[in-house]
Amino acid sequence: MALDNESLLDVPWIEKYRPQEFEDIISQNLAINNLKRFINSKTVPHLIFTGPAGTGKTSSALILTHKLLGNDCKKKGLLLELNASDNVRMEYVRNILKKFVNQSLISQDSEENHGKIVILDEADNIPGTVQQALRRIIEKSSGNVIFIFLCNNINRIIDPLISRCAVLRFTPLNKEKIISRLKFIIKKENITIKNQDKLLDILFFISEGDLRKAINTLQMTVALEIIDDLKLDEIYSISGYFKPEILEKLFNALKLRKIDDLKDIGKSLRGYSSRNLIRQVLLKISQEKDLNNINLAKIYNFLGEYEFRITQGSNSEIQLNALFNMISRELR
Repeated sequence: MALDNESLLDVPWIEKYRPQEFEDIISQNLAINNLKRFINSKTVPHLIFTGPAGTGKTSSALILTHKLLGNDCKKKGLLLELNASDNVRMEYVRNILKKFVNQSLISQDSEENHGKIVILDEADNIPGTVQQALRRIIEKSSGNVIFIFLCNNINRIIDPLISRCAVLRFTPLNKEKIISRLKFIIKKENITIKNQDKLLDILFFISEGDLRKAINTLQMTVALEIIDDLKLDEIYSISGYFKPEILEKLFNALKLRKIDDLKDIGKSLRGYSSRNLIRQVLLKISQEKDLNNINLAKIYNFLGEYEFRITQGSNSEIQLNALFNMISRELR
């Protein structure tokens, strides 16, 4: 495998290969065409970009910002970019965000470039009371500042904010699009991979349709030289998933109802993501040829129910043991 260590270690590929033009955004034609129309009409409303992670929301917001304000907008103080889940609380809104919005926009550059822009990433994590405060700021700053809210779940954005914004939806990326982009990066980085198809399949599964996660995992895999020795199953481990042999051991115990083995496996899962395990079990179940539709539907229902319990804070080890018991009944 040929690679440039400086390229691997010094530059995150997610930034190196971040789209710089709307045409570089993958599979989001409807949203991108609307953004182009806003720019051409010279009337850009407040915006909400909603959709799964890694689908181009942040890149689209930055491209729009640079087209309106110029590439050096951040240096000029015309762009405020925040991770809302970390920073946007009531004190921050009152002391910093409000000050940024109210600053005089008298420079010639800012007048030509449509004022200022605020990008709030992970906006669905902003508390409701703070969203109400943002609504009042938006009402008073109309015409001076464009707000762009980025979120995965628009249902957690209050209606008064939604009603003041144009909503653009970013759709999940399919396997073909993600693998195509990964192949492009592999070619650009001059990397030779002996078992490339298997690697790409693993990366797509781990990414869950998140291109950013797929690219980061690819770079980590190459940097750790996992590819050289074809230790591709190690990718599961470093990404918080389980190696195929552990999954096989689990399924053998499920089919034979080896309760003690299932308990031991459950204990060995401590420290791992229960959600990741459920995803792997779901994929494995879908490949089982001996299951009829009724058994399959019951298992899918169990997986959904117990994943919900775990996400609501139930003890994951207890819930997984109960899930194993329910699945084993349907695999007999």
